[in-house]
Amino acid sequence: MCGIVGYVGPQDAAPILLEGLGRLEYRGYDSAGLAVSTKAGLKVRKVSGRVAELAADLPARFKGSPGIGHTRWATHGEPNETNAHPHVDAAGRIAVVHNGIIENADELRAKLSADGVEFVSQTDTEVVAHLVAAAFTAGAGDLEQAVRQALRQVVGAYGLAVLDAEHPDRIVVARNGSPVLLGVGEREMFVASDVAALIGYTRQVVYLDDGELATITAGGYRTYTLDDRSTAKSPSTIDWDVVGAEIGDHAHYLIKEIQEQPRTIERALMGRIDERFDTAHLGGLNLTVREAREIKRVKILGCGSACYAGELGAQLIEDLARVPASAEAASEFRYRNPVVEPDTLYVAVSQSGETIDTLAAVQELQRKGGRVIGIVNVVGSTIARQVDGGIYLHAGPEMSVAATKSFTSTVAAFALLALHLGRIRDLSPAQGRRIIAGLNALPGQITEILGQSDAIAEVAKGIAGSHSVMFVGRRRGWPVAREGAQKLKEISYVHAEAYPSAELKHGPLALISPEMPTVAIVPDDDLLDKNTSTLSEIKARKGPVVAVAHRELPADLADRTIVIPQSEPELDPILMSIPLQILAYHAAVALNRDVDKPRNLAKSVTVE
Repeated sequence: MCGIVGYVGPQDAAPILLEGLGRLEYRGYDSAGLAVSTKAGLKVRKVSGRVAELAADLPARFKGSPGIGHTRWATHGEPNETNAHPHVDAAGRIAVVHNGIIENADELRAKLSADGVEFVSQTDTEVVAHLVAAAFTAGAGDLEQAVRQALRQVVGAYGLAVLDAEHPDRIVVARNGSPVLLGVGEREMFVASDVAALIGYTRQVVYLDDGELATITAGGYRTYTLDDRSTAKSPSTIDWDVVGAEIGDHAHYLIKEIQEQPRTIERALMGRIDERFDTAHLGGLNLTVREAREIKRVKILGCGSACYAGELGAQLIEDLARVPASAEAASEFRYRNPVVEPDTLYVAVSQSGETIDTLAAVQELQRKGGRVIGIVNVVGSTIARQVDGGIYLHAGPEMSVAATKSFTSTVAAFALLALHLGRIRDLSPAQGRRIIAGLNALPGQITEILGQSDAIAEVAKGIAGSHSVMFVGRRRGWPVAREGAQKLKEISYVHAEAYPSAELKHGPLALISPEMPTVAIVPDDDLLDKNTSTLSEIKARKGPVVAVAHRELPADLADRTIVIPQSEPELDPILMSIPLQILAYHAAVALNRDVDKPRNLAKSVTVE
């Protein structure tokens, strides 16, 4: 959620900040603002709306450096210009941008008010600006000391950047529970909450850990703790490029990322297939063969699409490695008192690597001695650095809020993990070769499905006119149905629910009517007869049916069939999810929705 960008160097800050904020729009926000240090002091501009509106509102003389910018996703106070960041102190000397939630903001606000401070916003963030200003009044000698004194009073999560009109050569940043990273340039420095903001300016980044602060100047950076102990931080190299983050000639990032999936699956597999031994090579797991054989259970944790991918991953692991496996929403796991077993492998799944619920679950597991690996897209992200090992997706930047290429790449990564664990155990070489052949065929099969986009668009127009849509599937089709319903509801705002096909008779069948279409996942497997029986039940009640299947279904079973190529049964869910992504996209377009930035949602969920 929310986005932070900062710049210090010889260039004017505003254009760089605006470009960075534009790259963070996918995170979700409702207002935007900038603060720049100029010869006349700090200048602040804020709008309730999009980054483009902020850019249009900037005066011609909004020039200077350093500067900080922010896109806000409202938590404290309604989304308006007053509550937008940056927030300043009464004298206009200090400017602050902040991600996270300050839990003791009310207490601090009351104390500052008693000291004569007048607040202009409803936000928790404004408290920080006044605390920093008060630290100077109390005798702080420099900005670093003032920020440290202020943060010692703060309880909660924050990623923040602070600008001081009287120290116009630097920005001070701090992190506690909300991501902050530094970008290292040539005689210039950057700060951001997400690496996407820095693409095009630098590939050298420094990730702050919780409890760390940093001071950046044009000449470099220094990292340290709240008690001013220096910390040694070396830059990491990011492998994303500008082209991957640009929309090109596509109407939306979402369709671009859907169409990138043949290549992203190739990248997920690259260098990880060991055809000599019919297995997968996953050195990043940091698991010896002996340790892998000692695993008695696998528990997968994720949120939203990551959880649904984890459900498919659990089935892959049980099918190929014959190890009991299950998936659970990390947001629920973190709030119960789980039994943490030494012979269980825990897998944390997060595209951004910053999902707060998943990170909290990882930390709780590690406190109790659990072994945790991660499946993450963003190199160097918090979860990637927190876990004991794992698999990077290498899917490149995913700018649209809705997960598409990260979802399929995650399932492919689980297939590799299942293959690796299976071949260590009892999966035969012949079975290993079968799975490898299926994985290698995926990019071409996905390309074939993408060629049906226009035909699926026609199906989507009918779906778009519905008040509600049912998604059903059995076994591997059930998580696919859940992901399909998620995609439709989050970007088209059409209500959608997913149920296991056999559960229709236990209540949801009451909803079936001519006005309630059903999207059914119908693979050509050993449950085909069961699935067609479900379709007959729906059609008998005059419910329209759209089937995703490996063959054209008779009209008495499905009104429309989206026919896709057949993979190995364990890998079919990857292919069956693609037409559901396309269906949701075209439904959203037909309804004129903001496809890449659906209302009320954010790409990287870093607050509860």
